[in-house]
Amino acid sequence: MLHDALSDAKFCEIMNDHIVDILDYLLEKGINFSILTNVNEVNFNPELPSQIKDSFKPITMFVLAGYTFESVAVDEENISFEAGFGHENFGSLVTTPLLSILQIIVEDTPIFINLSISTSVKQEKKQEKGVKKSMEALLSNPENEKLLKNPKS
Repeated sequence: MLHDALSDAKFCEIMNDHIVDILDYLLEKGINFSILTNVNEVNFNPELPSQIKDSFKPITMFVLAGYTFESVAVDEENISFEAGFGHENFGSLVTTPLLSILQIIVEDTPIFINLSISTSVKQEKKQEKGVKKSMEALLSNPENEKLLKNPKS
């Protein structure tokens, strides 16, 4: 039941609106912050060199201060900012969906925690269920079992 509530479109919309409100507030007040996000949903333009991108953990923190803070743009679905990465300070425009932000942190303290299960995660689970149901339907017919057996056995 909790999973259903957290993945509900209306709940995700509420969380998304809350993220926008918090980000707008922090930007208006000039308060530097960090975001903890699912790096698999982050877009880099230009693409980061593999040695930099491969060093990221699945959940990565981006610190928005200085020029990065000044470059922040927020719309109804995404946050984007310019940042430098690696020893060479490789510049890239970072764009991430708001619902992939797991936490917003100010001075080492989380001020926002996103509990929603975003659409992309829901779509992946739906695809997994679809494949499982397709396989169950295939296997429900005993004639189809021979399709799965190794012919060399």
